[in-house]
Amino acid sequence: QLQVVESGGGSVQPGGSLRLSCAASGFSVDYYAIGWFRQAPGKEREGVSCIGSRDKSIIYTDSVKGRFTISKDNAKNTVYLQMNSLKPEDTGVYYCARGRYYRTDYCALRGYDYDYWGQGTQVTVSS
Repeated sequence: QLQVVESGGGSVQPGGSLRLSCAASGFSVDYYAIGWFRQAPGKEREGVSCIGSRDKSIIYTDSVKGRFTISKDNAKNTVYLQMNSLKPEDTGVYYCARGRYYRTDYCALRGYDYDYWGQGTQVTVSS
């Protein structure tokens, strides 16, 4: 069964860190772009970061540059999002998703470029 499952969310204080995991099944993360998106209460979903197939492309939205790092473990078929120096505005439900096209080296933070989505994991940053 083709799916992606997020984990690793939680509640942290500002300045803290979390590592989100996106475990894939039914396909290899080495051959598809994987994106991370988030949605805060009352706001539209926004793209956070993505990594292209074979790690050819990595993109971050401006608000997380220098704080978040996306990486991939092909052996575990899992993509990670390391989030450091978390801010209250990082609060939201974080989703990972698979890119639509096989062996697409580039990636983009557009939702319609992704077909399979996880159920999301909650991240709350609050003092």
